[in-house]
Amino acid sequence: MLLNRRVFLKTAFGFCSYLAAGRTCEVFASDTELHEALYYEKMPDGRVRCRHCPHACVVEKNKRGFCRIKENKNGTFYNLAYGRPCAVHIDPIEKKPFFHVLPATISFSLATVGCNLRCKFCQNWQISQAGPEQINSVKISPREIVYRAKAAGCPSIAYTYTEPTIFYEYTLAIAKIARHQGIKNVMHSNGSINPEPMRNLCRYMDAINVDLKSFSEHYYRDICSGYLETVLDNLVLIKKEMGVWLELTNLVIPTLNDDANEARKMCAWISDNLGEDTPIHFSRFHPMYKLAGLPPTPLSTLENFKKIADAAGIKFAYIGNIPGHKAENTYCPNCKKALIRRTGYTILDNSITSGTCKFCQQKIPGIWT
Repeated sequence: MLLNRRVFLKTAFGFCSYLAAGRTCEVFASDTELHEALYYEKMPDGRVRCRHCPHACVVEKNKRGFCRIKENKNGTFYNLAYGRPCAVHIDPIEKKPFFHVLPATISFSLATVGCNLRCKFCQNWQISQAGPEQINSVKISPREIVYRAKAAGCPSIAYTYTEPTIFYEYTLAIAKIARHQGIKNVMHSNGSINPEPMRNLCRYMDAINVDLKSFSEHYYRDICSGYLETVLDNLVLIKKEMGVWLELTNLVIPTLNDDANEARKMCAWISDNLGEDTPIHFSRFHPMYKLAGLPPTPLSTLENFKKIADAAGIKFAYIGNIPGHKAENTYCPNCKKALIRRTGYTILDNSITSGTCKFCQQKIPGIWT
């Protein structure tokens, strides 16, 4: 999800101001302390072994892990980004993207620096591929984040823009408070995290959108520095084991992951392992970061991917980053009528009533209230 570049800044007055959806807010700094990381083990020689994600970094004293934000300080592993978001914004929830979660509502969205992947196409590489000392940030406690979300009238908090499982301790602390306050927690993630921390985080998440970047281990390794198997295992864990609402995003990049046969395998796997009611967003690639020399995704490729998903039985396949396309809409899988009509992040019409199609009373899966 592309971040509005205006939102990550720190003024001389020590607060981050942002403008979104016609709203202007100020998030004031509050004291946060150095926070010990979860899911690591201390080693006899002062090194630490991170147990958070599949990279399993072994980190020397005063060095950092692959994610750039966890540092070994004299044998104790700390998350340097805890309580220090570099991006705070109010977004339409459709921007995450979530199409089956609280349509036409706004979501209090935040991120810190850091990521545990190295995607060559990253839309927010300026902050995801940076360390804490390279990007301006503000100090905001978890409790204050929730307070500001409520004050802004946001029914949800979104952990997004970079990788929320990397600022995990901060995400978890906020999510626990938000759950207690009746605010929903939603997350856009790369899904590259070990099972135990993912399972614990899912206990406080209401919805997760995972980037299924490709259905090729080769692509994950060479383009993203990640592991497909880890992501697939987490998709099953999120939806089947933990029962969290799940949506998928597949950014289709010309020459790299636009093969129709691979798409057929991916859609068949989704249908068999996650269920036909799992929404997938096929998103158009725009030249970015290290892949600026590639062209945008042809519309015909995206339309073909949607046809492949439809043929695999997936009931809710969408086309993203092409505002006004009819495949942005949600259709009833029974009577085929348009239930939610969209253009970009704007809802034009919503015919879902109490979670059902108002025309034929077919139940439509999602979080509607």
